[in-house]
Amino acid sequence: MGNMTATPAANRPKRVLLAAPRGYCAGVDRAVIAVEKALEQYGAPIYVRHEIVHNKYVVQTLERKGAIFVDQATEVPPGNIVMFSAHGVAPTVHEEAREGRLKTIDATCPLVTKVHKEAVRFAKEDFDILLIGHEGHEEVIGTSGEAPDHIQLVDGPEDVAKVEVRDPSRVVWLSQTTLSVDETMETVDALKEKFPELISPPSDDICYATQNRQTAIKELAGQAELVIVVGSKNSSNSQRMVDVAKQAGAPAAYLVDFADEIDEAWLDGVTSVGLSSGASVPDVLVQEVLEWLSVRGYMDVELVKTADESLTFSLPKELRDHDLRAKAEALVKE
Repeated sequence: MGNMTATPAANRPKRVLLAAPRGYCAGVDRAVIAVEKALEQYGAPIYVRHEIVHNKYVVQTLERKGAIFVDQATEVPPGNIVMFSAHGVAPTVHEEAREGRLKTIDATCPLVTKVHKEAVRFAKEDFDILLIGHEGHEEVIGTSGEAPDHIQLVDGPEDVAKVEVRDPSRVVWLSQTTLSVDETMETVDALKEKFPELISPPSDDICYATQNRQTAIKELAGQAELVIVVGSKNSSNSQRMVDVAKQAGAPAAYLVDFADEIDEAWLDGVTSVGLSSGASVPDVLVQEVLEWLSVRGYMDVELVKTADESLTFSLPKELRDHDLRAKAEALVKE
C-alpha cells in the first residue's frame, strides 16, 4: 500500500461543518408567529413583556412591525394588549395585567408551562422543590413565582453545599429548560449524594431542542478547529452550546449575533469551521455567516445531522378571539 502521509493543514480544503438541527425550536417559532399574527389581527401596537425570545435580530424585526417591548406589564397603558414571552411569567404578572386593565396573550413555551405545572403540583403536595437554573434568568423567575415558598434555586453543583430542606424524604428537583444536559446531571448527582431520596421530575425538563442542539455541537466539536454559534449573549441555550463545544474538545468556540462580529484572526490556521445556532435564531443569520465564510475560502459545506425535528405547537388560544382589541379598549370604560 505504500506510506500514507498526512495532508499538511495549509493544503487541506477549507470546509464548514453545519449542524442539524439548529436554530428555531417549536416554542420560539410559535412565540414569534404569535406576535406577527397579533399585529396582523389587532393592529399595532402590541406590547410584549420582555423580549419575546432572546435574540437581538428577532426583537428588532418585530419592533419595526409595531411590537413594543417593555420590562413590566405595569408600563403598558390601560386598554391595550400585552403578550407574555416564551420564557413564561409568574402568577403575579398575570395579576398585574388584570389590575392594569390589559388583555393578555400568553406565548409561554408549552415545555416551560409543563415545568410550571410540576412546580404547582409538588408545592401542593408540600415538597421542597430544588430548581436547577441560572439566577436572574426570566424562565427561573417565572417558575419560582409559581411556588415561592417551596422553591429554592440551585445554580450549579457548587450551590449544593448550602441547600437545606425541611424533610429529606420529600424533595424533588426541576430545571430550567435551556441548560446544558451534562451540567444539569452533574448538579443532580451532587444533590442525590446529599439527599438520597431526591425525586426526579416525571419527565425530562430540559427541552428536546436544547438537547438536540447540544448533541449536534458535540459531534462538530470533535472535527472542527473553530466552532461558531450564532446567538445572542442573553440567550442561555446559545451560551450553553459554546460551553458544550469547548467541553467536547473544540480548540476555540465563540458566540456571535451577526456575521460581521466574527474576527478574521479566529480563522488563522483553521481548515474546519463548525457552525450552529441557538434555538431562538432565524436561519437567515446562519446563511449570512455561511456567505461570510465562503468569501474567505470556506465553500465546502457538510451537513452534520444528529436528529430530525418535527414537533410543532398550536398558537396561543387568545389569538382565536378576533375581538380582543375591542375587549381591551372596553376595560378602560368599565
